[in-house]
Amino acid sequence: MPSDAEWMERACQLARLGEGHVEPNPMVGCVLVRDGQLLAEGYHARYGGPHAERQALSHLDQGAARGATAYVTLEPCCHYGKTPPCTEALIAAGVARVCCAVLDPFDQVAGRGVAQLRAAGIQVDVGCGQIEARQLMAPYLKRITQGLPFVIAKWAMSLDGRMATRTGDSRWISSEASRAHAHRIRGRMDAIIVGSRTAAIDDPLLTARPSGPRQPVRVVVDSLARLQLNSQLARTAHETPVLIWTSNAASETAVNALTQAGCRVVRGGELPSQRLPDLLRFLAEHYAATNVLVEGGGELLGHFFDLDAIDEIQVYIAPRLIGGSAATAPLSATGLERVKQRPAWTVCERQLFEEDTYIRARAGEQIELSEASS
Repeated sequence: MPSDAEWMERACQLARLGEGHVEPNPMVGCVLVRDGQLLAEGYHARYGGPHAERQALSHLDQGAARGATAYVTLEPCCHYGKTPPCTEALIAAGVARVCCAVLDPFDQVAGRGVAQLRAAGIQVDVGCGQIEARQLMAPYLKRITQGLPFVIAKWAMSLDGRMATRTGDSRWISSEASRAHAHRIRGRMDAIIVGSRTAAIDDPLLTARPSGPRQPVRVVVDSLARLQLNSQLARTAHETPVLIWTSNAASETAVNALTQAGCRVVRGGELPSQRLPDLLRFLAEHYAATNVLVEGGGELLGHFFDLDAIDEIQVYIAPRLIGGSAATAPLSATGLERVKQRPAWTVCERQLFEEDTYIRARAGEQIELSEASS
């Protein structure tokens, strides 16, 4: 007979199916079980749609869940939002036990869901599978508890750690398969951030191609608002949002020109130590951003690293050598003084895309390594 941990693992697998579709809501999965037998399962599939518990219950006839255990990755909601409370649905269904991995820190829930279920005579156990569930919901938990989006730093580099040659050429270090994978990541982001030099040299479009569950707002950190009006970003600003995060040093002429082109121009702080945190707060507040992707260049990535503002890294390592002291490194700016100044990053995923090695890692977490190849 499967254990609680095994049923919760299945609930986490289901929850991940909502990735990119449900944000700023959390990814949640639910499995209904009685006497060791699966009755039904569901997950939160889209923002504004039924929550996992109601989705699972919808597959059963009335009364069919009586006496069952519901395995849910997050505390069931107990308030009216875009959907009715899941606690009411579980109580009405006659569920005998609810096993939830993580309490919801959202201020309208925050333990009230568990209390409501217990008041109705339902046994509630909290904590089973919480490590995996917390990893899964880390972006949601950060946004709710800190008011900040989850920051993913992404780059492609050669074996000797170069993102571009000394002339700025970077097309293409990584393989076609790696670039296709990177576009799939873009397709579940709320924002993609690049620096002004990357915008000028690469003239990127910064869209997900083909489109994913969402099309991110494209952000250029540009202290002087120098983005060219004939750039791909400016020319497509009316189609897909472009945010220029600039400073008081930018001229009114440059700001007005970009605004007329369809870009949203906002002045932040003068120094990266102020400007970048302000940008993250702005994205969370004005765009409900849960996941943001920082794509470069090396100076911008380095500033995020210096501020300890990176939650996850995604790196494509190509079997090439570039060389040169003037070639672009992934993390410029200042960097650490000593190797042990910060804890080592923990690899949580490793894949092969053609000849490239893809590594995804998080800081300060113990994560079970998954191996895959493509």
